[in-house]
Amino acid sequence: MTLEEQMARWRLILGSETEKSFSEMQDGLSLTPEQMLMDQALASIYGTDKESFDNKNDRGAGRGPSSPVLAKWLGDVRTLFDKEMVMVIQNDAIERKGLKQLLLEPELLDTLQPDINMASTLLMLKDQIPKKSKESARRFIQKIVEEINKKMENQVRRAVTAALNKKEHSPLPSAAAIDFRYTIARNLRHYDKQLQTIIPERVYFFDRSAKINRWNVILDIDQSGSMCSSIFYASVMACILASMSSIKTNVVAFDTQIMDLTELCQDPVDLLFGFQMGGGTDIEKSVAYCQQFVETPNKTLFFLISDLMEGGNRNGLLRRLEDMKQAGVTVIVLLAVEDGGYPYYDEDISKKIAKMGIPCFACTPEKLPDLLEKALKKMDLSDFAKEVKRKK
Repeated sequence: MTLEEQMARWRLILGSETEKSFSEMQDGLSLTPEQMLMDQALASIYGTDKESFDNKNDRGAGRGPSSPVLAKWLGDVRTLFDKEMVMVIQNDAIERKGLKQLLLEPELLDTLQPDINMASTLLMLKDQIPKKSKESARRFIQKIVEEINKKMENQVRRAVTAALNKKEHSPLPSAAAIDFRYTIARNLRHYDKQLQTIIPERVYFFDRSAKINRWNVILDIDQSGSMCSSIFYASVMACILASMSSIKTNVVAFDTQIMDLTELCQDPVDLLFGFQMGGGTDIEKSVAYCQQFVETPNKTLFFLISDLMEGGNRNGLLRRLEDMKQAGVTVIVLLAVEDGGYPYYDEDISKKIAKMGIPCFACTPEKLPDLLEKALKKMDLSDFAKEVKRKK
């Protein structure tokens, strides 16, 4: 270890109060951006600022920790420190900053309003939640899932139905599955001149169970700390798709390791608890893993959901995405959306991906069904991406 590295380590240990002393030493000391993040993360627990977890922008009188700040802090800690150190810091956070009450008292969890940031925090700390509070934590996360599901399920199903299964018809009624063109053509003779409309004798529906045009949708999801909100929405959408016979769904989570979570798609809460929520990032390795699921390229939709903060082989990542696109796979990169709905991502690599003709943009949750429909119809997504960006 060099002298400069030793000094930086001591500066991190002693805290920001010693900043002036270290800067006045011979040759001085300047922390790197990563070391500055480390310093901020450590100061939240070990520093003298007792209000470090308070929401500075909140004018209310709440005394608890700000859940968006806490969720980001937990993600930073997992990214910046090794596993053993992370456990020490998290335990100290629970003891020093009043989080222990939240985790130990199931009654408190049951009274909290559904909040995606707090739910993300619970998932990050899932291995440290006491046994008596685990069921309360699960119920809290279930509330978030139900809210998201209400907003997305009908729209996602409508999108898939509108894009697929247009040849077979079913006697089962469903407004979202009506074949309007075919129904009108078969009922033209039932036109009512007085009402000036067609009164159909029979309405025809697309068959949802037909597997003639079966697609494979692969979701490759970054589980690093910045991905909290994206993980929730991606998980709910994955479970909705997995329940549809016309779609084969694969779900993969990654940091520096790869986790195949496809078997957990029966229940979005089970799927969410399968994520590790934090750690480094090796996107290229995960994309390589997902390539094995591509059976019919022109019937495969690959979503890479990430902030693109690649810690692995950046050029290798670009090559693999290009190979998938050239093979006929519909490749879409959805960028992370942080608290407040603002995209958070590596701009350099996102521009390189976009130059390859691969859609690369942040998409708000309410736009996901429309995106899915257009992608399954193999429509050009450039205008859609521009429209989404304009509305941010």
